Amino acid sequence: MGRIQVLTDRVANQIAAGEVVERPASVCKELLENSLDAGAKRLRVDMKSGGRRLLKVSDNGIGMSRDDAMLAFERHATSKLRHPDDLLAIATLGFRGEALPSIASVSRVLLETRTRDDKTGTVVEIHGGSMRDVREDALAEGTSVAIKDLFYNVPARRKFLRTIKTELAHCVRIVTQYSLAHIDKSFVLQNESGELLNVSPVQTLRERVYQVFGPDILAQLVEIEPVEREVPMGAFIQPVYDEQAVDGNGSEYAETSSRKLSLRGFVSEPQVHRVNRNSTYIFVNGRLVRDSLLIKAISGAYENLMPKGVFPFVLLFLDLPPEEVDVNVHPSKTEVRFRNPYGILDFVRDAIRDRLREIKPASGLPQFQSGSTVSDGQFQAPAEVMAGGWRGASQKSSKWSEGGIRQWPNAASGGLGLSGATEYITSAPPVAKPPGSTSLQDFTDVDIQHIDAEDDGHSRLPLVDRKPDTLVDLGNLRLLGQLHESFIAAAGDDGLWIIDQHVAHERILFEKVLAARQHGHYESQQLLMPIMLTLTLDQLVVYEELSEELHANGFDTESFDGRTLAVKSTPTELSARQVETLLIELLENSAFELRSTTRTELQNHMAATIACHAAIKINMPLTPEKMRWLLDALARTDCPMSCPHGRPIALKYGMRDILKAFHRL
Repeated sequence: MGRIQVLTDRVANQIAAGEVVERPASVCKELLENSLDAGAKRLRVDMKSGGRRLLKVSDNGIGMSRDDAMLAFERHATSKLRHPDDLLAIATLGFRGEALPSIASVSRVLLETRTRDDKTGTVVEIHGGSMRDVREDALAEGTSVAIKDLFYNVPARRKFLRTIKTELAHCVRIVTQYSLAHIDKSFVLQNESGELLNVSPVQTLRERVYQVFGPDILAQLVEIEPVEREVPMGAFIQPVYDEQAVDGNGSEYAETSSRKLSLRGFVSEPQVHRVNRNSTYIFVNGRLVRDSLLIKAISGAYENLMPKGVFPFVLLFLDLPPEEVDVNVHPSKTEVRFRNPYGILDFVRDAIRDRLREIKPASGLPQFQSGSTVSDGQFQAPAEVMAGGWRGASQKSSKWSEGGIRQWPNAASGGLGLSGATEYITSAPPVAKPPGSTSLQDFTDVDIQHIDAEDDGHSRLPLVDRKPDTLVDLGNLRLLGQLHESFIAAAGDDGLWIIDQHVAHERILFEKVLAARQHGHYESQQLLMPIMLTLTLDQLVVYEELSEELHANGFDTESFDGRTLAVKSTPTELSARQVETLLIELLENSAFELRSTTRTELQNHMAATIACHAAIKINMPLTPEKMRWLLDALARTDCPMSCPHGRPIALKYGMRDILKAFHRL
């Protein structure tokens, strides 16, 4: 007898289940996609024990006949493909025909379905991939699929499931994601404790964001109106294996024609930070995806606007012709491949970046409340810290304890008294969350906060049509003085402003250096005596990579005698004593980054480093004239809200917040 044998259908389905069915949320995703493909307008998900004991998805879609209901559990049985060419332009969420048989092989399934034309419906019971019963019954139009005891016959897989709260959180996230992508449909999610999510059909994406996340999150978001662009597309040629390829998809393409791309959605202001990418929702042609290319585009849009290690809230919908994206990459259908990845990356990055530059949002002073607490499966999210890095007066450095504000007579007249202002500002009471609302942080990977039972999800509350705070003309602010010789205090019609003098000057110099680099008009100064640096072997390798960029930014350097570097001229922004520190920092910090950085990223990194070293420092007294110049120059920059490293530049404490703090509202 030969050693090679054909696997039985049961074993093959369980192998497929290992790719398709990772956890209850995977089952929820596949069943929701089937319901959406069936034209359902109302979708309901019922769960027990985080989906391990029961996960039931019911819809009012077109339903199935008796024959189709039985055939649906055969492997690779699908109603969505007919010819091989159909794979080149897939417009449905499901198409492989693997989900139902894979799920049925590791659970107990009860399918109930009826079409509009049938007088009775069909009930199918399957246990561990084996058909147990098929019968007729009086059913409503549509389909209901109940998955019980997931992985009951595969104990090894069951052991890898997490806690009930964690599995529940993943399922909530899946239902939330699809409710965002299909605003014209209603979604209900319920478990033993009651309804967790109940949203009714709405007309706009803004309304659905309000339903799901509440007004607090919505107020922090910037809407991207549909942006359309013609982008060259092409056909795949052959795989390539270039580690430096930007797309990372391993394919070359030949440009053939242009196709129209469309991008819409919401992104957060740069000062709104998330600790992970759980707040990133990306849909391509209505399909939820996890795509490294699009993540790279989002990161590029926020480059120099947000600190490293934090992430924005992103809800994006990218639409393009189906033939321009390959969704047949992985059984879970969450990975895609684009024909022109370079064009897609540039389009998404530029669309987000342009919108952020257009609004120029300003950071507000954070309002603190007690930290998060976890008990009885409930999760209480902490207040949003709008300006990352601001620690409040209670944690100020001791060297500032005797500090104060340098004032001038013409600045103090009629202004706010600022003695002790920072202490009082940061103690403002937190803004209460309206009853019945929920926030994005309530849908974390660890815990869930139940939506208030009084909110039935159908009420159409008036939306908060709040525009993000935009940076006023900084040149029109009235100077109050310098706080601790580090921050500029100013008053405007919209409230109190505090500007970090170091990062403000850093942003000004950063954009100046970049502009000079791009136009080839950099200014350099000849040194009387060259600065001599002895490099390590690693630094010498990095120098060879950076030498061209150094020259483009005003450095005249020469390598000789093996590992000795002579610096003959430098950018005019730098003093001679700053040059050695800057160059060593560049050569040390760039050793690893050069392996994966693009030319644009390298230019930005170089400009940011030069600007940081040349900028005005903290604990440096400034004259009123110098402060006024800083405000005027900052107002003329493209991104006056963040320094090149993403830290906030200007914080605003609005008049409404001031009035509330004094109990006048």
